[in-house]
Amino acid sequence: MAIDPVCNMEVDEKTAQWTSEYKDTIYYFCAPGCKASFDKDPEKYLHGGEHHEHHGHHDHH
Repeated sequence: MAIDPVCNMEVDEKTAQWTSEYKDTIYYFCAPGCKASFDKDPEKYLHGGEHHEHHGHHDHH
């Protein structure tokens, strides 16, 4: 399982609908909003200096 760098949710790489490639690494997202936030400012989410925003997600099953 991959971890969504925006909200820290687990995302299954095999079924992830939203991905981004940054610096030769593929990141997986649980929702399009998380991907959009990452694409806008990837460094914000990769350097744990800032607190990640935890937002409520409903179960995606």
